[in-house]
Amino acid sequence: MLQTSLKHPTSEKIKTPIMQIYNLSKTFDGFTVLENVSTEIRASEVTCILGPSGAGKSTFLRCLNHLEPIDSGKILYLGNNTQDKNYNVCTLRTEVGMVSQQFNLFPFKTVLHNVMLAPVVVKHMSKNEAKEIAMKELEKLGLADKANLLPSTLSGGQQQRVAIARSLAMKPKLMLFDEPTSALDPELVRDVVDIIHALKKSGMTMVVVTHEMGFALEVADRILFMADGHILEDASPEKFFNNPDDERARAFVAKMF
Repeated sequence: MLQTSLKHPTSEKIKTPIMQIYNLSKTFDGFTVLENVSTEIRASEVTCILGPSGAGKSTFLRCLNHLEPIDSGKILYLGNNTQDKNYNVCTLRTEVGMVSQQFNLFPFKTVLHNVMLAPVVVKHMSKNEAKEIAMKELEKLGLADKANLLPSTLSGGQQQRVAIARSLAMKPKLMLFDEPTSALDPELVRDVVDIIHALKKSGMTMVVVTHEMGFALEVADRILFMADGHILEDASPEKFFNNPDDERARAFVAKMF
């Protein structure tokens, strides 16, 4: 097992849940991807979701902000049942940002317009206000000089930072990251790690699906280990990487290190 003396103070004190998930199930063409998954996402924590391919990690993340409809179960966001027929899912999506591994930038819009678009269209913000916010986010991520370029002229790491800036421009309460480093060259991974560290210091609540064990060890307050559509382990990084309770989790960690 990997021995570590890293301390994660936020994992020592239970935080207020920002999202609560009860018995979430999801199938695709008769195949069960998630089965009765229950957990909670705690405010100001970084939760990393680990597990083998096909575990249901990305599907779980997409269910949290209704990019995938669930078959059964319940998701509460700030105490509100997001499955209620009267709940406005647009409210959820304006406050829960998501960054995927594919970037999903509009290729024929400039970097600036990519970041401005959601605040203008979804929040009905004026273009001047949206531009000011977008430039501030780009500046924070070292991209102010790229504002008028098209995404295709940027490196993969720069495009990922634009995607992060686009989500942050919406001023989210919760950020979801689906394998944020998987499409990047190894030397660019550090950029994303540094961004997540900075967001963590600001108090941002984050859920990160990742296959990078060192990344999870460095940034996580809490580890959820998934396999076969279930959460099998919920532990601090110290506990998970040194002595997980679940046998499948122990085998997974042993293969990784």
